[in-house]
Amino acid sequence: MKRLKLHSLQDPLLQRLYLPFKPLTLSTHFAFPAKLIQTSTTLSRDPHTSSLLSLIQNGRPTSIFYSRILSQCTASKTVGEGMEIHAHMIRFGFSGDPNLRTHLVNFYSKCRCFGYARKLLDESTEPDLVSWSALISGYVQNKLGVEALLAFHDMHLLGVKSNEFTFPSVLKACSITKDLNLGKQVHGIAVVTGFESDVFVANTLVVMYAKCGDFGDSSRLFDEIPQRDVVSWNALFSCYVQSNFCREAVELFMEMIMSGIRPNEFTLSTIINACAGLVDGFQGKKIHGFFIKLGYESDPFSANALVDMYAKVGGLEEAISAFKEIAQPDIVSWNAIIAGCVHHEEYKWALKLIMDMKRSGVCPNMFTFSSALKACAGLGLKELGRQLHSSLIKIDAKSDLFVDVGLIDMYSKCELMKDAKTVLSMMPKKNLIAWNAIISGHSQNGEDIEAVLLFADVYKEGIGFNRNTLSTVLKSTASLHAIKVCEQVHAISMKSGLQSDMYVINSLLDTYSKCSQVKDAAKIFEESPVGDLVAFTSMITAYAQYGEGEEALKLYLKMQDKGITPDPFVCSSLLNACANLSAYEQGKQIHVHILKFGFMSDVFAGNSLVNMYAKCGSIDDADCSFSEIAERGIVSWSAMIGGLAQHGHGEQALKMFNKMLKEGVHPNHITLVSVLCACNHAGLVTEARKYFESMKESFGIEPTQEHYACMIDLLGRAGKLDEAMELVDTMPFQANGSVWGALLGAARIHKNVELGQRAAKMLLALEPEKSGTLVLLANIYASASQWENVANVRRLMKYNKVKKEPGISWLEVKDKVHTFIVGDRSHSRSKEIYTKLDELSDLMSKAGYVPMVEIDLHDVERSEKEKLLLHHSEKLAVAFALIATPPGAPIRVKKNLRVCVDCHTAFKFICKIVSREIIVRDVNRFHHFKDGSCSCGDYW
Repeated sequence: MKRLKLHSLQDPLLQRLYLPFKPLTLSTHFAFPAKLIQTSTTLSRDPHTSSLLSLIQNGRPTSIFYSRILSQCTASKTVGEGMEIHAHMIRFGFSGDPNLRTHLVNFYSKCRCFGYARKLLDESTEPDLVSWSALISGYVQNKLGVEALLAFHDMHLLGVKSNEFTFPSVLKACSITKDLNLGKQVHGIAVVTGFESDVFVANTLVVMYAKCGDFGDSSRLFDEIPQRDVVSWNALFSCYVQSNFCREAVELFMEMIMSGIRPNEFTLSTIINACAGLVDGFQGKKIHGFFIKLGYESDPFSANALVDMYAKVGGLEEAISAFKEIAQPDIVSWNAIIAGCVHHEEYKWALKLIMDMKRSGVCPNMFTFSSALKACAGLGLKELGRQLHSSLIKIDAKSDLFVDVGLIDMYSKCELMKDAKTVLSMMPKKNLIAWNAIISGHSQNGEDIEAVLLFADVYKEGIGFNRNTLSTVLKSTASLHAIKVCEQVHAISMKSGLQSDMYVINSLLDTYSKCSQVKDAAKIFEESPVGDLVAFTSMITAYAQYGEGEEALKLYLKMQDKGITPDPFVCSSLLNACANLSAYEQGKQIHVHILKFGFMSDVFAGNSLVNMYAKCGSIDDADCSFSEIAERGIVSWSAMIGGLAQHGHGEQALKMFNKMLKEGVHPNHITLVSVLCACNHAGLVTEARKYFESMKESFGIEPTQEHYACMIDLLGRAGKLDEAMELVDTMPFQANGSVWGALLGAARIHKNVELGQRAAKMLLALEPEKSGTLVLLANIYASASQWENVANVRRLMKYNKVKKEPGISWLEVKDKVHTFIVGDRSHSRSKEIYTKLDELSDLMSKAGYVPMVEIDLHDVERSEKEKLLLHHSEKLAVAFALIATPPGAPIRVKKNLRVCVDCHTAFKFICKIVSREIIVRDVNRFHHFKDGSCSCGDYW
């Protein structure tokens, strides 16, 4: 028998049952004021009871007559008539009848008039078991477990022995109070008095132990029931489902079926709820089959459970179909299907169903209002949300936690945080769910500082927190890049034991990553007990964003080893990592995975494919991926236009831009940066001026620093230095490093020392940590043969300990990235690489190549300069590709700096000598060397 084995029972169960009965310790005895209780009872006269009262007025009734009329008052809970009967009994001398007193105690208990019921018991000279049992049963039926146990204690002290009817009520009271120790004492009394074997007592014992969390003893007692009927099984099913052990409940159900016990409607409804909890639609349909087979599908309780299950597990169509099968849907039926629509984000449908429900004559309750508020929140219907709030106020509805939280959520999602806070302030009891809702509202509305400060206040007040609180606060912390706050929340999670919760772990990973603390994120990831898809996604994304693409790809391999299926977002991050590495082959493998898992329709994956292929040097593959995106948005178009720009296809980029406009897609500022870059790389000055000057008028976009930098760079490269400076002087804001960097680059190209000095001075003030400024200035002086100034700059670099950023080149061969620096001899095939370079040097010399030694600033002989130029990182990378890749295959190299003039010239010779296309991606753009020329047209 498959049961929960939460702990072993080392001692026999019975050894722990014979305990002296200890009462609950309360300061005063409980008694309900009768007048207060009567306000909640039905005071309308029952017609039949009224006729019986008229008979009493006309003659002297008998004891049997009073018993009969009191039973009817108890069934109808007509308090007024019952009290009149009681008054007549006193008048005619029947109040001392023990049998009638028992009827009165039962009547008052069932009508929640416990003060009168207890008074009758206290006045009785010989209170009997039936009266005490009626009082205890009344308490239990009204969920007053403590009062029921106090009454049982008093009964026990009086020496009144319990029977098979008393024990189930007392045990239910133990279940209500979750008092396992007292339950065990009652169990001991049942064993001593011989009632443990009674089927009703045995079933209640099973439930009591389970509801008190002792599933081990509950399971053992269930096994010991000699003749288990469907009620026994139902008791166990109910406990397992209520305790969220749904899988075990379904397994027990199958065991019951195998044992030949026929389930009833309560069994099937409980198991359907278990299937909903498991989100197991397949099992749910099997249970639906049992409903039909056994003829319970018309049972209202069962039908409602089916609607709820399909709404939570299957498609909404199945839930609607089950709902339509209900002949007269009640409020529970309507609430189930409305909540299902909200769960599936069919908010308009949910609101329509609420209108249909009202038209059918069924009045909404708090559950309906809760769903309606969620629908308003989902659709942003602030006015309808206010109307619902007004309706709640008009009907004078008592404060309901779920509705109040729904109001806070609705106002938050409608960007009405003032109203949300008003709702919170009016709540009589503010629990953690309400505080979480308001903190989440601040976070959703970009009020991240308010969210963090509110959490601090809640924490100081000792209100508490849970994983949802921490996750929301960490989200705001990530937006603020507040690493110190993140560390404090991390410490709180460790102190509270929530650091092992995957929900919190994933939030910490995301926050540390967005705060640029990749090492801290990696440490948390490595220490987490079980990494799920979200954790792997966060870590892979962090590696990809912060230039650790190789680590991202390695982590993806680990993810595959764990059998975790990727989602489009993971694939998108991996493609970005491949793009940054120029890892073309690995990017193609990720493309295969996207095809395999059916993610081609995902717009994020499609956009990332375009970006990856473009940045890996294959603009044709990028174009193919672009054409396969079903719904191309602005990101798709911008990626393709930017790719064409980087590859120097300026005119094609502009054609693509015009096509985008014809298709009705409005550009954003990134698209226009790509358009200006396309013009820049192709030297299209006139076209660039047209787009730049019409940005605001045509597209409503004010030029930013990026647009000005592109335009100034373009004018500078084209030799229009005066116009470039004029644009700098008329900019509506101070020029930043990008602008002055563009001018410094233009000064280098055109050997303009004066402009170079000015640009360098401004750059050194804005970005003193960058070594490239002084290096470029030295190059400008060298190009003008101002060697004394070159020496001064180099001395300044030495004095300030400025180190030139080393040129690094890398390429991918057989899924491995190989990296080179100038003069690198650390590679395992270094000897072959240098042999190949010497061979190429001879062939290039014969073809007319002359090393451009003037660009080398080292104070050495010409022959040494030629050797230094020959051993540049990009030349080493190309030489390695020639010996490590198949003949005729394209060579793809990436460099962290601008490709040098000598390497650019050399590659035009090499590509023709070896009959290979060489694709070099430098910090600015792509260079496609083929048949002795470069795609940039020597304009870069």
